[in-house]
Amino acid sequence: MIKLTDNAVNHLKSMLASSSEPENNALRLWVKKGGCAGMEYQMAITHPSETDIIIKFDEVRISIDSNDKALLEGCSIDYTNDLSDSGLKISNPNAARSCGCGTSFEPKTKEN
Repeated sequence: MIKLTDNAVNHLKSMLASSSEPENNALRLWVKKGGCAGMEYQMAITHPSETDIIIKFDEVRISIDSNDKALLEGCSIDYTNDLSDSGLKISNPNAARSCGCGTSFEPKTKEN
């Protein structure tokens, strides 16, 4: 469903280890309306929801809001530590277009 690069796994291991409950928390990923392209990625280190889809990568757990499965199917998450732009980056094959900063996207439709 979702792929994580080695850089993302290593970064998330560190983030989860420093969280209040590393054994119970996960990177939770969901989508909401907003951003300059229409749909906005949301992420938080928190407890997964009961209806979330849980994916394990090594010692890292990702929880995906089950309502957003179709929008996030096939995504790849990478971590970059560039001087001007550090953080988790999502590459989404379901996006018709993304905003310049990469935090929002327009989902593909039958027309595009």
